[in-house]
Amino acid sequence: MKKFSLYIVLFASVSLAKISAQVNSNQLVANNIANSNAFLDASTNFDTSASSSNSIGKGLVFPDTNLALYRFDTTAADGITFPSYFDGMLVYNTGTGSTADPALTTQTTGLVRGWYYFSNPNGAANGNVTSGTWQPVGGNPKFNVTTAETSTNTLVNGGQVYAKKGTFTVSGTSTAPTTYSPAAITVPASGTASIYRVTVFKAGTGSVFANGVYSYDITNGNLITGSPSMSVVYPAGVYDYVVEYTK
Repeated sequence: MKKFSLYIVLFASVSLAKISAQVNSNQLVANNIANSNAFLDASTNFDTSASSSNSIGKGLVFPDTNLALYRFDTTAADGITFPSYFDGMLVYNTGTGSTADPALTTQTTGLVRGWYYFSNPNGAANGNVTSGTWQPVGGNPKFNVTTAETSTNTLVNGGQVYAKKGTFTVSGTSTAPTTYSPAAITVPASGTASIYRVTVFKAGTGSVFANGVYSYDITNGNLITGSPSMSVVYPAGVYDYVVEYTK
């Protein structure tokens, strides 16, 4: 019986050590800032004149994660625990590619190593993480526009702008393309769907033929080449284009 009890004590001690080892501090953490705007103050108050080291207590080693593999566990998000449904959660991403979390409607493409936050402003109202997206922190992050739907770094009236890339072929005698590849780009059906911008160019040439087209049908993707003020017959050939839209 004593031997069995000892095993239990040792197992519990090892388990607690593994759990607590996830959080370490090089200074005493004191609970002495009650009723403050800040819930945690990790700044230093070392007096350099007293020979304190300038390298002690200066940095925060933040937990990292691979957002390409990350999956939300909303078990504890019950409106009381995590009432915002993780809106504003900050992570340091180490993965590349794109997110593939089945809990999210919109995935984040073009992941790079760095800081990301979870934007889920309607999480509390919706009671889920479904409409949230992982957004890079700061600056103008790069995004790779492909034939698949891509989230850009642009918002219009708070709405996300998406983009898709394709090509079309013209005959040189008509303002309408003869074929599209891989297919004409259509905008997902939505009561608020709208075209933000259509850009026509030729990859590898540095030439932009138009920052818009004369007309564009969001239901079938058919377009008429030209500027917003007049239709134009392009020289025969294959052209690249990007459609940006809200939904």
